Amino acid sequence: MSDDWKAPDSEEREERNSWKLLEKTVLAGVQEQRRARRWGIFFKSLTFVYLFGALLMFSPLLRMGDGKATGDSHAAVINVRGMIADEESASADNIVGALRNAFEDSGTKGVVLRINSPGGSPVQSGYIYDEIRRLRGEHPDIKLYAVITDLGASGAYYIASAADEIYADKSSLVGSIGVTAATFGFVDTMEKLGVERRVYTSGDHKAFLDPFQPEKPEESEFWRSVLATTHRQFIDSVKQGRGERLQIAEHPELFSGLVWSGEQALELGLVDGLGSTSYVAREVIGEDNLVDFTVKDSALDRFTKRLGASVGSQLALWMGLQGPQLR
Repeated sequence: MSDDWKAPDSEEREERNSWKLLEKTVLAGVQEQRRARRWGIFFKSLTFVYLFGALLMFSPLLRMGDGKATGDSHAAVINVRGMIADEESASADNIVGALRNAFEDSGTKGVVLRINSPGGSPVQSGYIYDEIRRLRGEHPDIKLYAVITDLGASGAYYIASAADEIYADKSSLVGSIGVTAATFGFVDTMEKLGVERRVYTSGDHKAFLDPFQPEKPEESEFWRSVLATTHRQFIDSVKQGRGERLQIAEHPELFSGLVWSGEQALELGLVDGLGSTSYVAREVIGEDNLVDFTVKDSALDRFTKRLGASVGSQLALWMGLQGPQLR
């Protein structure tokens, strides 16, 4: 054994033990913090799952409560607000469901379809139009009145034309009986940027709406024929709903896509009178009691829509991938 080696005295041993104890204490504290953090994350996640599950559970109940009358005599009101499209508030599913509830309610003396919409999908509008006519046939004693507030254009007027009578404010915008489909052309821009477009399809016209390729005359003509067919269907439905009230002979531009004020629309036969929802309920139906049958979005629906549902539709419109619109 070397003469230089010395056994640690008691003071050195005590100092070493103190450092070991301190090290254990620090490590224990760190472990406790990690454990607390993990439990915190767990409980936060558990709370989120619980709240999300509760929202899913009660979301249908929020819808089930819409449009339940008290049993008293009333005028049923259904709002058609915003774009008429699938997954929107004014979708065919929502409007048709509300219409059925209103017509089947024993206290309903008349139905008011309160409209403020620029139009939208011809398919969704057609579904609602057909259902209105079917319900009117099944319930001949219950009249349906369309009331246009700010705007009742295109697909919204399509729906209104199925009503027994249409009312509007003198300054409302009414009409726009036409069809549109829009896209862009980026061919020249791509050439300037030196970008080459490569498209692989099976089918000669599979990419005929591609905004990055030159238009072909035969494809443009075909697309116009599609829009013309939809326009003709629109016109036929309006004529069927309005009948001889339309002043077509005096105003051949009636189906040109133009829009008129409520006062002008009355002269054209597009509406039957000027008035509000409360006016129609009180003076036409004879009911002061109004019950709202509109299907309302649940909290979950509103959250998911705000989360970005509109982004996809806007991108589709920009890319020219959206179908015909009644506008």
